[in-house]
Amino acid sequence: LLFLLYCLCLCFGGSLKANPSSTMNVIAAVYLLMICSVRGFQQNPSITSTRRQILQTSNQHSSRTRQTSLFSSTQTNDSEPKNKRRSNEQYSKKKKRRRELGGKELKNPDEVITWRCYGIDVYPDDLGPSLDIDKRKEKRDGSNTPSERSYLTPPVISSLLSRLRIKSSEEATDGLPPILKDARVVRRSLDARRRKGSDPKYTYVIDIDLTRQAARNLGLTQQSGKMEIVDNKKLIGHVDDIASNLEDSKAKPRIIIVGAGPAGLFCALSLASSGMCTPILLERGQPVEGRGKSIGALIHRRNVDPESNFSFGEGGAGTWSDGKLTTRIGRNSESVRYVLETLVKYGAPERILVEGAPHLGTDNMVRLLRNMREDLRNLGGEIHFGTKASKYLIEDGKISGVEAECVEVIERTKSNPTDSEARKHESSKTFYGDAVVLATGHSARDVYEELYKSGVELEPKGFAVGFRIEHPQWLINEIQYGRDWGGRVFTKRPSTDAVNTEHFERLSEDTGKSHQGNLPVASYRLATDKAFDGKHNRGAYSFCMCPGGQIVPSSTEEGELCINGMSFSNRDSLWANSALVVTVAQDDPILDKYRSHGCLAGLEFQRDIERKAYQLGGMNMTVPVQRLTDYVNGVVSSSIPASSYRLGAVSAPLHEIYPKPLYNALSHAITEHFEK
Repeated sequence: LLFLLYCLCLCFGGSLKANPSSTMNVIAAVYLLMICSVRGFQQNPSITSTRRQILQTSNQHSSRTRQTSLFSSTQTNDSEPKNKRRSNEQYSKKKKRRRELGGKELKNPDEVITWRCYGIDVYPDDLGPSLDIDKRKEKRDGSNTPSERSYLTPPVISSLLSRLRIKSSEEATDGLPPILKDARVVRRSLDARRRKGSDPKYTYVIDIDLTRQAARNLGLTQQSGKMEIVDNKKLIGHVDDIASNLEDSKAKPRIIIVGAGPAGLFCALSLASSGMCTPILLERGQPVEGRGKSIGALIHRRNVDPESNFSFGEGGAGTWSDGKLTTRIGRNSESVRYVLETLVKYGAPERILVEGAPHLGTDNMVRLLRNMREDLRNLGGEIHFGTKASKYLIEDGKISGVEAECVEVIERTKSNPTDSEARKHESSKTFYGDAVVLATGHSARDVYEELYKSGVELEPKGFAVGFRIEHPQWLINEIQYGRDWGGRVFTKRPSTDAVNTEHFERLSEDTGKSHQGNLPVASYRLATDKAFDGKHNRGAYSFCMCPGGQIVPSSTEEGELCINGMSFSNRDSLWANSALVVTVAQDDPILDKYRSHGCLAGLEFQRDIERKAYQLGGMNMTVPVQRLTDYVNGVVSSSIPASSYRLGAVSAPLHEIYPKPLYNALSHAITEHFEK
């Protein structure tokens, strides 16, 4: 540093005498040189050797020689061997290339990977009136276009390219530019929230295939919930055809499954397809063709069959409760995709693979269940309908079989597809097996009572009780979509669409807006954990919302009344209904009067409520009803509106049916939370 100061003084000494004002400039320059030199020494200690050489040279030469030695040292650094200079240049080029590409050099730049893009928004007006995906008829022309590709329309592609900052190209194949190898719609959902007056919009999740190099060129980076790399090894593609397994099954373990609802059916199919055991499926109710006759007798003659009804029978309660596919464990998880694709394999519409709120519809369930039944038998499994498990054989803490009561079964077989035939069974039968799976659902109260008597340890859990609430569908359309969009709901049922159109035509002059896009029938979901019952907060929520649906009786015993909601696949009725319920904990004080039943106190409370409802309705399956405003005010309704319930309705004081804390909590939730 002293040498640098000495050299600068020699170089500029003459000028300093002539122009003293430049002295400060020289001092500042020396100070900057000192700082740079110190930093250089800290970053590269090898400079010390060069410094020694410069100091030695400065002691042997004059001032002119010192100037030369200073510059010659710089020239010496540039005069490196050619091979070293060449390697430095190559390193600089590689470094520059990595900087341009955004990171380290790729090992497999041409490898194709899958990225999942979330939040691709498309407005209904962009889709236009001609595209009615929700009511898309199933292809019957032999087309093999998968559902995830049929949703990839030009407006959707345009929004995707805008998100990826890709300009549209004339060389596009199927609307996709060459940089994208493929694209598939994974999920589509409707966001009807009107933030600051915005329009409803469809939100898509789309998988795109492209090379690693292309992804880097586009600057794609992983962001949870926005842009993610998909591990294709963990994704389940189309379900492979299950190979027939008709080998002798006598030596295989026999697994008894009680209940042919969704859990029981998938359990039996999984075991049968493994080839490692023989599933024996026991169902107390009838197959779908015989079950339909039992339901007809209930609707037309008010006769309740305790073994075959809206709750019991092939497919469980969901068969006549419109087959909503609701999950909270990850819509695109491996197990959920497996279930959806299995349903499609057996006849479900392909749109359930894409729709954010998939719905099968009761009319589709019948065909699907018959295909499942047929395949299960071809795989070596057994199905016994009209077989009610009455006793469980338990010895030394281990279950070895099930005693069952059997009734006549009406089933349409493959050999006789047009007419149903009656199959007679012995009145009772014992099934022995190596394990028993209970997939009985919550309505089979006799199952829990038998287990309790047999000494099986049971643990009570919390539950929820409440009512079905029904509205005109046009009202829900208006609340959810607003007056400007409610009129764009179409079900393709002329009478229903005419009512909706007429209502919104009267309001069209107020909005002054017109739209071209179509929307599905509106639904809703309500929830709060602050429903005050007078002392404590309870949970209150809606569930099993059925847009374009109807209310049906779901009683399983004589002298009791319980109702449920359902929709057909088109969801084209004039009404919308949903359950509004409030929570009851297992240690709730309202259950104290039922504690003599032990852990089954909740079941006895349920029976008590259903008997009260049956009496309020007139003891003939007529349903007691009350207007919502009258329920909140605690008065009986002087008149009641039309309803989708086909067995009739009568005005009744429903505010008296539940204990006071439950009435208070539900009323508080309706007025203070749901209304807002």
